[in-house]
Amino acid sequence: MGRTLAYIAGEFPSRSETFVYREVRELRRRGWTVHAVSLHAPRETAIAGLSDLYQDLTVVYDPGGLGMVGRSLAEAAAHPVRALQTFAAAVGDALAPDEPLTPSSRLKLPMQAFAALGLAKRLRSIGVDHIHCHFAHAPTTLGMYAARQMRVPFSFTGHANDIFQRRSILKTKLARASFVSCISAWHRSFYQEVQGAPGAGAADAYRVIRCGVDVSAWTESVRHANGSASTMQILTLCRLVEKKGVDTLIRALALLRGIATGGTGAAGSVDWRLTIAGDGPYRQSLEALARELKCDAAITWLGAVDNEKVPGLLAKTDVFALPCKEDSRGDRDGIPVVLMEAMACGVPALSGNLPAIRELIDDGVNGLLVDGTDPKALADRLAWLAANPAERSRIGHAGRLRVEQEFSLSLNVDRLESALRTPSPDMI
Repeated sequence: MGRTLAYIAGEFPSRSETFVYREVRELRRRGWTVHAVSLHAPRETAIAGLSDLYQDLTVVYDPGGLGMVGRSLAEAAAHPVRALQTFAAAVGDALAPDEPLTPSSRLKLPMQAFAALGLAKRLRSIGVDHIHCHFAHAPTTLGMYAARQMRVPFSFTGHANDIFQRRSILKTKLARASFVSCISAWHRSFYQEVQGAPGAGAADAYRVIRCGVDVSAWTESVRHANGSASTMQILTLCRLVEKKGVDTLIRALALLRGIATGGTGAAGSVDWRLTIAGDGPYRQSLEALARELKCDAAITWLGAVDNEKVPGLLAKTDVFALPCKEDSRGDRDGIPVVLMEAMACGVPALSGNLPAIRELIDDGVNGLLVDGTDPKALADRLAWLAANPAERSRIGHAGRLRVEQEFSLSLNVDRLESALRTPSPDMI
């Protein structure tokens, strides 16, 4: 029998964070009791196919905040010594952080510890004995202080901007966690560099546990085995932010058709259609870029799409392109799950040449990698794919095998279960 877990995320469920709710569902399917915790009430409350995830959801910062304040005060009254110790730990973390913090970030720590008292009260009442947090910033901060108050272990999974520009006392969290779930070997090396040694005295505190996909739910399309029509269908699916490199993709496609250079395309003329699924703060600027480059007529903007529609989109796709790059604030992706989903469908994936992504894609073997800031290089790779349907088929099939062998949900939840069942050091 597994432990009774609390799973904490900033917003749960979230359309774009499939890796969180898939882990929750798979652990529940295997017999674990998993209570989902969302720091904030989900903005969408009727996402298709996710109705089960809204049931028994704990929201920390309830509207108005009076409920949170009342629960925190009740916990402090019921366990005054523990509450004082938890709050003192947060004040100490704020006064002497392990890394540079702005004054506002320091002030947040005691406030988050106060909110964690109320969360501890709720989780204790339902028998939670381990807290796992997705994202290393606010969710892990609250999880860490709630775990301290409850005297139970906690663990966390870091991803991208939560360990870069939104990072907060990461070294402290690494030291206090019972284990850290590393979505890539690069992340493991990064944490070891930050901490210097595994936290909590455990030799295997840093576990490579990928964000996996249920391979059985994704079918390798016949389209990619047989080639496709003369117009190359390209899909990208992501939140429209700088680090995804959609601007580079649009510039590359303009070159590919010879539009941006007055009809003398840098990589030759290729007929293509691009479908962009997703929304975000960069959408307007990307639409303006497409109009400026006179390729907007060949682009379809779908906006946010339900996850259950993604397999249908991939089935009509010749190439999945996501030229991720480091953005102007130093943020970059880990390993986008949508790349795994495309590869699981046998769609050749072309992505940015970033350290963690190189663990998924071996360039030229099971996908293609390119500098996500270089439209010309990207156009050249797309032109090669357009001219070589047999290579698209080979790469697509190899991509599915790679996902099956290392990035399946089943394999990685096995790894997560092993970490959760390892005895944790006594809580201080």
